[in-house]
Amino acid sequence: MTTAAAAGRRVHVRAPGKINIAFDVGDVQPDGYHDVASVYQAVSAYEDVWARVADDFTLTVTGDLDVSGVPLDESNLAVRAARRVAERLGWRGGIHLDIHKGVPVAGGMGGGSADAAAALVAVNELLGGALTTLELQELAAPLGADVPFAVLGGTAIGTGRGDELAPALARGRFDWVLVTSEDGLSTPAVYRELDRLRELPDIAPAHGVPAADPVVMQALRAGDPAALAVAVRNDLQDAALSLRPSLAETLRAGHRAGALAGLVSGSGPTVAFLAADERGASALASELAASAAPGSRVLHVHGPVPGARVITS
Repeated sequence: MTTAAAAGRRVHVRAPGKINIAFDVGDVQPDGYHDVASVYQAVSAYEDVWARVADDFTLTVTGDLDVSGVPLDESNLAVRAARRVAERLGWRGGIHLDIHKGVPVAGGMGGGSADAAAALVAVNELLGGALTTLELQELAAPLGADVPFAVLGGTAIGTGRGDELAPALARGRFDWVLVTSEDGLSTPAVYRELDRLRELPDIAPAHGVPAADPVVMQALRAGDPAALAVAVRNDLQDAALSLRPSLAETLRAGHRAGALAGLVSGSGPTVAFLAADERGASALASELAASAAPGSRVLHVHGPVPGARVITS
């Protein structure tokens, strides 16, 4: 696309946050990282990104929540994503991104990754690129394990470091109630705590090669929340609870309020509760909101939803 043609456009892309329905963590590797098997589900909490031509790579950030901790420099994943697409397409100018955040910041729901996924799709559209979804996922992979999934959306199994994706069939709709915290948890710290706990006596032995639980996959294929409720699990949950004991009370509150199941999503601190249906989730959200700790947010979301997609061009 010519500079003049691109200069007259502003592209709007929306990308979803995610939860980890099941998260299986293997042993620590010599490089300090862990292989995982994660069952991701994209949910209806969204990041909105608008892209337009500019002299340099810049961004502004607004949100329905506190965005003061979001970086506005080159360390921002969305800026890095915009640069990667521009370089692939041979664009010599800059890109300005306007981001409006609806996914909790530092909540383990992949909001920053959704920004990056939206930026990849938006810049490709803005510059008239013809990069396929697979090519965009390949550009996304070096930016973090959650970015390729935010491009793909739906439900998927992530293996390796979580970025080797295979779409998974999930029928129907699953309703979730999320309880977020204003204070994030450090993902590296949670993994370090997991390794520490696994070295203790009477803790689960070395885990070996992680794999997606076939019971989880069958429940998703059947569209059966009750069956899924007995299978959801997260190997990082004990580590997250060790670092943030208050999350245990949040889990208890959800069970008392009638959730089918509850778990820490990913490295936390977001706690996800599965409800039987939309009505049950609404009632659950109301009850949890009435007793939520200061700084917490309670969100009713559903999944699976599509990945990053163009809204207007």
